[in-house]
Amino acid sequence: MSDCQLYLISPLDVGGDFPDRLDRALAAGKGLATAFQFRVKGVDQHEAARLAAPLQEICAAHDVGFIVNDDVALARRLKADGVHLGQGDGDPRGAREELGREMQIGVTCHASRHLAMEAGEAGADYVAFGAFYPSETKASEHRSEPEIIEWWSGLFEIPCVAIGGITPENCKPLVEAGADFLAVSNAVWGGDEVAAIEAFRKAISG
Repeated sequence: MSDCQLYLISPLDVGGDFPDRLDRALAAGKGLATAFQFRVKGVDQHEAARLAAPLQEICAAHDVGFIVNDDVALARRLKADGVHLGQGDGDPRGAREELGREMQIGVTCHASRHLAMEAGEAGADYVAFGAFYPSETKASEHRSEPEIIEWWSGLFEIPCVAIGGITPENCKPLVEAGADFLAVSNAVWGGDEVAAIEAFRKAISG
C-alpha cells in the first residue's frame, strides 16, 4: 500500500455547483485527498475571497488542507493552510516572513533539481515537479520524468508533489517513484468526481 495522497487543484470556475462537487470528492477521498488548491485567475482579491469562503469551510469540515495558488496576500487574508508559489511568484523566504511559521509553502520546480534544492534551502514545505504528461489544465513547456521524483525522495525529507496530466491510468510510475502527492485537476473535475477519486484510490493502492 502506497502512502501517496491526492492534492486536488480547483478548476478555474469554482462557482455554481462546484462547492457540492468538492464536498462529494472529499467525502469519497477520505484519507486519500488531503490537500486542495484554490486556483482562480483574473478576479480581484475581494471576489476571490468570496469564492474561497464556502470551499475553505468544506475543506475544514473534511480536515483537508486549503492552499491558495500564487497569492501570498490572499493566503494571509483567508488564513489559509498554505500558499503555492510558481517560479515567478516570489521567494519562499519572503513568503515565510509575511505568513509566519505555521503556513505551508509549496514551490513549483518544473523539471529542475537545482530549483528544487534552492526551494528546500529557502524553507519550502513541499516541492512540485512536472508536467509529467500533457495537461488539459495548463500548458507547460517543462516535461519531467519519474526519475526526478526517485532522486528527490531518496535524498530529501521534504515531500514532493507530481503535477501535470495525471490520471488513474498513468499515475502508477509516479507512485512507484515515490511521489508523496499527485496533483490532479481535470482528471477529477472533467467527469464524475466520485468515480475519479475511487479510480485513483484503486490505482494508488493496487
